[in-house]
Amino acid sequence: MYEHFAETMLGVCYRYTKSIKDAEDILQEGFVKVFFNLKQYRNQGELGAWIRRIMVTTALNFLKRNRNYRDQMYFPPEHLHPVINEDASTILQAKELAELIRQLPPGYQTIFNLHAIEGYSHVEIGELLGITDGTSRSQYARARSLLISWIQNYPVDKKKENYGSK
Repeated sequence: MYEHFAETMLGVCYRYTKSIKDAEDILQEGFVKVFFNLKQYRNQGELGAWIRRIMVTTALNFLKRNRNYRDQMYFPPEHLHPVINEDASTILQAKELAELIRQLPPGYQTIFNLHAIEGYSHVEIGELLGITDGTSRSQYARARSLLISWIQNYPVDKKKENYGSK
């Protein structure tokens, strides 16, 4: 089971952290929880979805208890530094978009991942993170706005490098 799901779940964990080492720690902790609680899986829905939910919860708990992340969970917008470039017509690949999402401050990144990628509602996010759904909505809106700004200013040189354009 570990070999089947580990690579995918590492990607899930990595979306919530700033380093692969932290993501690997979360993955290991998450699989300990999976194996310990396997008897609770009721064959309702996909096993992968059940494991993903455990990984997301484990990642959120890691962020809450890790001071390096906890202290950075919520940034006011004036502390953000967007990627700068003059060409706004660049189209991004999924990998490039994922890297831009990883540049978001941890609070924005976490809420964006939970809502836009994992599909949690703002009410659910509020319950998971101990914040109001209004705070979740505003953090998501700021993250989305910042990403749009970064995408509009994504470096042309980066596009050429990734696509082999001249």
